[in-house]
Amino acid sequence: MTNILFVCLGNICRSPMAEAVMLRLVKQAGLESEIRIDSAGIIAYHQGEMPDSRMRAHAARRGYHLTHRSRPVRTEDFYRFDLIVGMDDRNIDDLRERAPSPEEWAKIRRMTEYCTRHADTHVPDPYYGGAEGFEHVIDLLEDACAGLLREIKPAFNIFMT
Repeated sequence: MTNILFVCLGNICRSPMAEAVMLRLVKQAGLESEIRIDSAGIIAYHQGEMPDSRMRAHAARRGYHLTHRSRPVRTEDFYRFDLIVGMDDRNIDDLRERAPSPEEWAKIRRMTEYCTRHADTHVPDPYYGGAEGFEHVIDLLEDACAGLLREIKPAFNIFMT
């Protein structure tokens, strides 16, 4: 079993969207019993809230249904998850600060490391922007999640539908 945690600042835009994209890919590949996915935020401000309504609307247009409730990253996450994927440098720095020891740093990765079609160095926070920002984030996450799944399970050739 491979356990993956996606992390952004508040767990209401990028990380729940990454979770939904990865869940779809894992299901399409028939790997539900092999890969577990969750998401969390650096801050607890939105704890218990649904994802941002704008992200839910943009996700729904592509057939994703975001039902995750926001939660903060917890110390036990560093022990429960094999891979902890942050959306930007700030998330990566915050995760390293929260890691219970330097050994857990090896589990922390940047989402865009897995992109194969986009050259972006981070997944930007669309919260204060317009519709195009949410669409761009979903494009990046679809690319990166497909790349991540190919890295985890190279035998599976994943294509977005």
